Amino acid sequence: MSIPFQIEGKTALVTGANRGIGKSITEALLNAGATKVYAAVRNTDSAQPLVDEFGDRVVPIAFDLTKPESITAAAQTASDVDVVINNGGVLGQATVLSESAFETLAYEMDVNVYGLLRTAQAFAPVLKSRGGGALVQLNSVASLKTFPDFATYCASKAASYAITQGLRTQLAEQNTGVFSVHPGPIQTDMASSAGFDDIAEPASLVADAILEAFKTGDFNVWPDTIAKQIGEAYQGFAENVVTAEMAEA
Repeated sequence: MSIPFQIEGKTALVTGANRGIGKSITEALLNAGATKVYAAVRNTDSAQPLVDEFGDRVVPIAFDLTKPESITAAAQTASDVDVVINNGGVLGQATVLSESAFETLAYEMDVNVYGLLRTAQAFAPVLKSRGGGALVQLNSVASLKTFPDFATYCASKAASYAITQGLRTQLAEQNTGVFSVHPGPIQTDMASSAGFDDIAEPASLVADAILEAFKTGDFNVWPDTIAKQIGEAYQGFAENVVTAEMAEA
């Protein structure tokens, strides 16, 4: 069920496009021939550096993963999108036994999981109206491996990966490819706050890996060194279970 995607001449929307991985993805899409990218951010002024660099090929648009009304409005405005890349997410850093575990998990689920659901439900009809397209979800290696110091984040990413798998099957029916990206430590503010500065790799690796996945149609995307190591270990399970066509019980 691989559905390759051609980015040249297409219109994209990237959540969290103003910095880190989102900014790198936005730049890569435009350099690869995308006609326009909606920079979907909470504060549209934060996308001004991208506008300064790429002109009217970047269109800042208000977008908050925790506010359904902002997502619905964005889908109405960006009715010409061919690819949606949901990069936005949060890391609350709570262990299972932290006093803040319930509060932190609720926040991470609201952004990382419910935000994906809101985005998918709002934009699936848009992509269908365009004859199909692509939806990309940033899921992290934490969707497969729980790290005790931020276990609640890992739980939210595991849930978002489950949702992404469901979307892969459903959206294939409308000729929309779904891609699940699993970065390891990447040079972002989030990685720095988690203490990964010493091993973090450039955000451009994520952008490059997404563009390559568009060509191959591969569902799981492993951008960096640590991600590739986990991906190699996971490959057999992914091929035989996750992406295999299995009858429902």
